[in-house]
Amino acid sequence: MQDQAFSDDFRTQFDLLMRLRRDVRRFRTDAVDEAVLTRCLDAFRLAPSVGLSEPWRVIRVESAAARDAALKNFQAANTKALDGYSGEKAQLYSQLKLSGMQEAPVQLAVFCDDATHKGQGLGAGTMPEMRRYSVVSAITLFWLALRSEGLGLGWVSILDPDRMARDLKVPDNWRLIGYFCVGWPEALSDTPELEQVGWENRADTLPIEIR
Repeated sequence: MQDQAFSDDFRTQFDLLMRLRRDVRRFRTDAVDEAVLTRCLDAFRLAPSVGLSEPWRVIRVESAAARDAALKNFQAANTKALDGYSGEKAQLYSQLKLSGMQEAPVQLAVFCDDATHKGQGLGAGTMPEMRRYSVVSAITLFWLALRSEGLGLGWVSILDPDRMARDLKVPDNWRLIGYFCVGWPEALSDTPELEQVGWENRADTLPIEIR
C-alpha cells in the first residue's frame, strides 16, 4: 500500500473531530443502534499495542445489579473526593456533574490483562506499563470513532478500581483502565465542560523542552 496523503478538507474535518471529542457527562437516554456500536468497537482491533499483545478486555455492563454496583462505587468515591476540597473549590466540586451513569444507555468497563501471553512480552519487559498505555490508545481511537457517529463518551475516573474488579468478578491479573458511559450527547461544544464552569483552563500552547 502506497503512502496516502489526505486532503486539506479531510484534515480540517479531523481537526474538528478532535475538537468536538469532549468528555461527555450529559446524555440523552435514547438507545444506541447495535450496528453503530459494533462499528465503533472495531476501533480496538485497529489500535496499536505493544508487541501486538492486544491486552484490552472489554466488559459491557448491562444488568441492573452490575450498574447499581458501579453507580454506588462512583457515589462513594465522589463523596470521598469532595472531602479533599474546601471553600469555594468544594462548593464548585459539589455542583459538577462528573458521571452520566444514570442516563447513558451503554456502559463499558475496560481492563488491561497484565498477564497476557499474547505478544510474547515484546516491548513490555522493561516497561510493563506499556500494555496499559496500549489500552488507552485503543480507547482514544474508540472515542473518536464514537464522535464520528454523533455519539459521545464519558470517562468515569472517580471510582475504586479494586472494588469495580471485585464487583465484575474479573481475573486477578486484570486492571481497570476506565469505566465508560456511551450515548447521545445532550449538546455539543468545542470547550471542555470543566472549563465552561470555571474549574480549570486548557493550556493555549504546548510546552516543549529542548535538551
